[in-house]
Amino acid sequence: MRADGAFCRIISLFVADPQRSKSFYENVFDVSAIFEDEDATAFKFENTIVNLLKIPAARELIEPATVGDRDAGSRFQLTVWVDDADAACAELATRGVELLNGPMDREWGMRTASFTDPDGHVWEIAQQLGEAG
Repeated sequence: MRADGAFCRIISLFVADPQRSKSFYENVFDVSAIFEDEDATAFKFENTIVNLLKIPAARELIEPATVGDRDAGSRFQLTVWVDDADAACAELATRGVELLNGPMDREWGMRTASFTDPDGHVWEIAQQLGEAG
């Protein structure tokens, strides 16, 4: 927590090839890196920083815990709120992104679609439908 009470979140995603992932994030999210070295590249999204960390560096960071294999399956997703899920999905398609699912209306009042980055991290596009309950 900063002295002024504001928060900045940092999410570290473990990646096999930081340069490949950097290119994906620059292309898909139209952002530039705010930090880069041989093991990591970081992007700022408002008050959240997404840090792409090379797997060997990630192992050192979290040991004795282990870095999960991509094929083990996803245990989380990252969500981006948008005003128009269909337009966002159309834009993703122009950037070469293949959707896992959607866009589809969900029973909880959202229109969503999901895709993965090169390392299998799941991202969701979400649009509020109608009035928030």
